[in-house]
Amino acid sequence: MSYFIELVVSGLAVGAIYGLVAMSFAVIFKATGIVNFAQGEIGMLTAYTTWSLATTLGTGAVFTVLVSVVVGAVIGLLCERLIMRPMLGEPVLSVVLVTVGLAVVLRSLVTMIWDASPHKFEVARADEILEIGGIGMRVSQVGVFVVLLLALAGFWFFLRRSRFGVAMRAVAADEKTARLMGVSTARVQAVAWASASALAGLAGAFFAVIYGLAPTVFELGLKAFPATVLGGFDSILGSGASGLFIGVLENLVGGYLPSTLKEISGFMLILVVLMVRPFGLFGEKRIERV
Repeated sequence: MSYFIELVVSGLAVGAIYGLVAMSFAVIFKATGIVNFAQGEIGMLTAYTTWSLATTLGTGAVFTVLVSVVVGAVIGLLCERLIMRPMLGEPVLSVVLVTVGLAVVLRSLVTMIWDASPHKFEVARADEILEIGGIGMRVSQVGVFVVLLLALAGFWFFLRRSRFGVAMRAVAADEKTARLMGVSTARVQAVAWASASALAGLAGAFFAVIYGLAPTVFELGLKAFPATVLGGFDSILGSGASGLFIGVLENLVGGYLPSTLKEISGFMLILVVLMVRPFGLFGEKRIERV
């Protein structure tokens, strides 16, 4: 029983990282209707930049978290302003292909600046062990779980209580009508990219601290994608919660079944779910007139 609990607890930690990236996918999709396939690469670039700044200026936990948020948001704003803003009004497929190209460019940029060697991202007290109910967890693992909960609560408030959150929901519901009502779709897109990239940056930084910094950090986007599909692309909160479920599922599959099944367990799950609920567990069913 203790082995099962250990798998669940460690799965919640990696699931929290998946949840942050899954939320970032959903934020951009909800505001723009676009799937950004460069989310993992944005998280990786943020992790490397944060590592460079932290090793130079200090490696305090709070400082590292704040830097990853700011760096991620800045990267997102730059990508939106320089690459995505000119694509407004273009066919969806063209915009999605641009994000694929952006992913390749960011991946190459990281290896060109920092090389492909793995690095240890050391943060003060991150590796200390906390005893919770007899189960040992690193401070960094507890931290990423708390950050996910704060992100879920923050976006719940943002989407339902803030003026800008209401504007984002309006754009997601009907972009043309929202524009006629005076909503700036360009501004909504900019905020969506900044906030989504901040989430991806947090995920990348936490992953680097817990598991090590390497160019493979971009695979977070691929690992978290099933969580967004499972929760529903238009459900930011559902995507975050689904990340936790995917993380626990992967750990349990890896613990009790052949390890080769661990990597594909999330995708196997969404195949089953999509046959029953094509819009995800928490997504809204859309009916279109034809």
